[in-house]
Parts: sequence; structure tokens; C-alpha cells
Amino acid sequence: MKDGPVDISSYVLLSQEQALRRRMDVAANNLANMNTAGFKREQPVFREYVEKTDSVIKPANKTSFVLDYGAVHDATQGTFQPTGNALDVMIEGKGYLSVEAPDGTTAYTRAGLLKMLPTGELATSSGNKVLGEGGKPITIPPEEAPNLSIGLDGTINGRTGPLGRLAVTSFDEAQLDPRGDGLLRGQGGRELPSAETRIRGGGIEGSNVNAIQETTDMVEILRAYQTSKSLADSMADMRKSAIDKLSRVG
Repeated sequence: MKDGPVDISSYVLLSQEQALRRRMDVAANNLANMNTAGFKREQPVFREYVEKTDSVIKPANKTSFVLDYGAVHDATQGTFQPTGNALDVMIEGKGYLSVEAPDGTTAYTRAGLLKMLPTGELATSSGNKVLGEGGKPITIPPEEAPNLSIGLDGTINGRTGPLGRLAVTSFDEAQLDPRGDGLLRGQGGRELPSAETRIRGGGIEGSNVNAIQETTDMVEILRAYQTSKSLADSMADMRKSAIDKLSRVG
């Protein structure tokens, strides 16, 4: 026995509303991080899923749903923001600083707010140890602290000479995923040699979020959701009217 006809319009609208909610979440997160150093705005990625149906109406025998394929980072570089701190850095061009995450794994960030830990190790503002060439932490002797400078190739110089070099790793943006703690996880990256590394000291990279663009996107998303809800309400009224008429037959 074959199943009766199924009204899939509600499922189509639901898939659209889920996509709209995902877009709103991403836009809101972008806006919330507009002042976060090194933050890269995200853009959700969707794909059409076409399903064949048993409809007897020829033109309507395919149904399109929206599938969420995650989000990609906008790699556009943010503006340089001077801080006056000799340890703060901005990566010019592609690449991420390598840091030791709280779970002991290697993570990546563009936030160049750096400081020295009491142990002398170089770390991010949140305390994650910055890794140098070969994935090892960079330790600064106490007597060198007042004389530090960071060169264009990421070399950390003290009064007596080089003390280490910041490791900058380049990725295809699709190989990076947020960890949820302000850091990124990545695979397949390439550690850049000194000749390809470009570091600007004395400041940090601002986020590349455009507040006007994100706000405009949120307004458009809200309007699209209202249109979808209005359509769903109209369809519900049509079903109710059809059921009322059928109940009076005979």
C-alpha cells in the first residue's frame, strides 16, 4: 500500500528558516567581535539539495532544500592599530601565529597582543605560549626584556642579538576551524621561512568586520524571515479552509 501524498512545503520553509537563523547567528557573532584583535569575519556556506518526489504534476517532481555547509573565513586583512608595545605584532599578508593551546595542542591566531610570562616565555594576552621555529616556546632572558624588538621576518632581537623567531604558518582558509576559545585549529599548514614572513611590530591587526555591512545583513535576514513566516501562515490558513470545506461535504 502506497503512502498518501505528503505536503512538503512546510519542510522546505523550515529548511529556509534554519538557514536564515544560521545566517543571523554568524552575522551577530561577527558584530560582537568587531573590536577583537585579528578577528576574521565569517560567511555561512549553503548548498541546494534537490530531492525527487512522486508528485503527479510533472513540473513539481523535484523539491529544493537548503543544506548548511558551515562557514568560511574572510581572509581580508584588518587595519594596523598602533599600541606602542614593542612586543605587539601584526602579520602582513597570509599566515597565523602558532601558539600552545590549553590542551597542549598547537593552535593558531592572528591576534598579536603579546606579553612575557613570569617564566620569561612569550605568550598571547590570554596566556597561551607563543611558539617559535620548530614548535618550541620562545624564552626571553630577564635582562633582555627592556631591549626587545621584533624584525620584519619575525626575529626577536635583544641587546645581545637574536633570541628566537616567531613561527608564522600559512593555511588554505578551508583548513581552519574555530576551537571556541578564540583560537583556530588547522591541518596541512606550511610554516613560512624568514624570507616569506612579514611582521609589523608596535601594533596589532584590527578585525575586518564592517559594522554597517553586518547590520544591513541582519536587517535583510529579519525581513526574509518575516516573509517566510507570512507564507507559512498563509499556507496554514489554506489548509484550515480546505479541511473546513471537506468537513461540510455530504
